[in-house]
Amino acid sequence: MTRAFHPRTRFRQADNRLWIGGRPAVDWADALGTPAFVYDRQMVARRVDRLRAALPERVALHYAVKANPFGPLLAHLAGLVDGFDVASAGELERVLPHRRPGQPVSFAGPGKRDAEIAAGIRAGIAFNAESEGEILRIHRIGAGLGRRPRVALRLNPDFVLKASGMQMGGGPQPFGIDAERAGAALGLVERLELEFAGIHVFAGSQNLDAGAIAEALDATFELGRRLVEENGRSLPEFNLGGGLGIPYFPGQAPLEPEAVGNPLRHLIERHADWLADTRIVMELGRFLVGEAGVYLTRVVDRKVSRGHTILVTDGGMHHHLALSGNLGQVLRKNYFLALADRLEGPVETVDIHGPLCTPLDIVGKGVELPWAGPGDVLAVFQSGAYGATASPQQFLSHPAPVERLV
Repeated sequence: MTRAFHPRTRFRQADNRLWIGGRPAVDWADALGTPAFVYDRQMVARRVDRLRAALPERVALHYAVKANPFGPLLAHLAGLVDGFDVASAGELERVLPHRRPGQPVSFAGPGKRDAEIAAGIRAGIAFNAESEGEILRIHRIGAGLGRRPRVALRLNPDFVLKASGMQMGGGPQPFGIDAERAGAALGLVERLELEFAGIHVFAGSQNLDAGAIAEALDATFELGRRLVEENGRSLPEFNLGGGLGIPYFPGQAPLEPEAVGNPLRHLIERHADWLADTRIVMELGRFLVGEAGVYLTRVVDRKVSRGHTILVTDGGMHHHLALSGNLGQVLRKNYFLALADRLEGPVETVDIHGPLCTPLDIVGKGVELPWAGPGDVLAVFQSGAYGATASPQQFLSHPAPVERLV
């Protein structure tokens, strides 16, 4: 049976109000204006601490910048994690001012443009190559710059990560080199005299099933063993990807870090013969920051339309596309919501709509909340990842949301 869970329990509640970072959420809304994303720095630090305690000591922790590239958050994470993974030259540019000396950065993603590859080579980072053609381009651009690039092979595994929000491995994929071509790709790296940096396997994302994650990790280690044994080459780095999810909707339970750390510990022990001094990496994004963010939006209007009470807010899908159900949901579900200044009280059922001129701009449908009207502040939980930069902010030319790390 799935246990009841509401993410607001991770935040302080006092005087029937939600608090974020030692201050009432409504105070942040008043001080910053709305809409606003507010990120709790201590919640991020606690998540990293708990994850490190659960994972084997030799596992390095990297942050996937695509989850949230907000500068102050990157600066905070630079002191908490062991490295970063970027997916564009723009993300690299955001990371470099905060990167600690010697802190590794890797560049993954299909369709890297030549200028992006050149920027990565100049910055001395490693590339997770997505194809043999990309390996050739990295070599050509590196030769033109007089540099010897570092290249890891991103492998498209011959298995899938079951129960994932998005599957990124198995079958034909734009992501990675098919596992059966790994030996040929490694041979190409060696012939071109590039520096071999290891392998990267990312089979899926947003997974709450510890059993499915353990099964995929088992298959990932077997893939690594096969590559080492068939090619007689050790792996400088073995990036296991991530994919650990957070609960977004009622009925979903949190994924406990220990449920991933314990199987991983056994796998490392079982494969110790070929791992040797290989650096093992887990690359996580939303699992580190997703639950630490709250999207604050203010009610602008209240109306009744044919028997339905509708609240209209100043924020919506242009800032938080996933909230509206338009970022990968097949059947739309409501995020966890609360009225920031009245957490409890007699409730009514309302529909909540953002300010955009489209019926897709849904903030909540059939939501039970205490009575709310113009001026009240709505808190949307689980908003620390894939928020502002994963949304169509230019749509209808509304102002950009405020972001603040507190």
